[in-house]
Amino acid sequence: MTRDLVIVGGGPAGMAAAISAHENGVRDILLVERNECLGGILNQCVHTGFGIDYFKETLTGPEYAFRFIQKTRRMPGIEVSLRSFVVHLTGRKVLTYFKPGRLETVRARALIMATGAREKTREMIHIAGTRPAGVFSAGLAQKLINIEGLLPGKAVVIVGSGDIGLIMARRFVLEGARVKAIIEIQDTVSGLVRNVVQCVEDFNIPVYFRHKIAKVLGKDRVEGVRVVKVDGRFEEIRRSAFEIDCDTVLLSVGLIPENELIEMAGAAMDKLTNCPVSKALNNTSIPGLFVCGNAYKIYDIADSVSRDGALAGRMAAKYLKGIR
Repeated sequence: MTRDLVIVGGGPAGMAAAISAHENGVRDILLVERNECLGGILNQCVHTGFGIDYFKETLTGPEYAFRFIQKTRRMPGIEVSLRSFVVHLTGRKVLTYFKPGRLETVRARALIMATGAREKTREMIHIAGTRPAGVFSAGLAQKLINIEGLLPGKAVVIVGSGDIGLIMARRFVLEGARVKAIIEIQDTVSGLVRNVVQCVEDFNIPVYFRHKIAKVLGKDRVEGVRVVKVDGRFEEIRRSAFEIDCDTVLLSVGLIPENELIEMAGAAMDKLTNCPVSKALNNTSIPGLFVCGNAYKIYDIADSVSRDGALAGRMAAKYLKGIR
């Protein structure tokens, strides 16, 4: 099977790309999404702050996603394949993906990868100690609380000050837990100012700048963390260590673009950022293969992701007109 345009990822970037491509004349679009519904990470972001730039309104994540879902569903020519997981991609833009009950293969004349990003893990920042239960990425904790209705812990220490970590600090407090501290190795927070004010300062959560977690304590369950101060070269300062009792450690130390598929296809990659290398915006070294959203670069807000997806959709439509 050959399709004019295939888009992998049904989050804000993928939906915006599909809508934009349709508005620019593409009528054969396949949108592949691995989850049970469109929206991506937005579905677990129940806090407000979305749409201020794009819609000139303040929306929650699900409300922001719903507007794109409605528009996508109304456009004839956009086929949505849910619960579909892409497992292979070639340099000729041939995709193989699992969907309920069967394995599908499709060749795309143009392909947009809107696969988003994944969170950095404990191993990537070299935190010593045992491997007890209670260590989560901030995004996983967000999903457990907002989607599954589970509270991962009652006494929390957050490592890093990314936006998801700051938002989860507030979320844990609202759920009745205690956030003992936010540990940041830099001398400033990495999240947005509005999240610092609304999620940290308004809830009197202590932030330790120029500190890092030296060790996670506990055997079966997290019992605490050992914190140490660092100098300008991020080296530990002697006799500065202290311990904080907690049962949960959240990691909010950055995102990595999810681009293993385009690397599999042979696209040129920047090994430092895991992003494609190209001479033009949203392009790759493979003609007709485009990347957008957090898969292309890490954005601070979903509004920017949507605009980037719309740009990729227009570029794909232009490319298809050129090859006909």
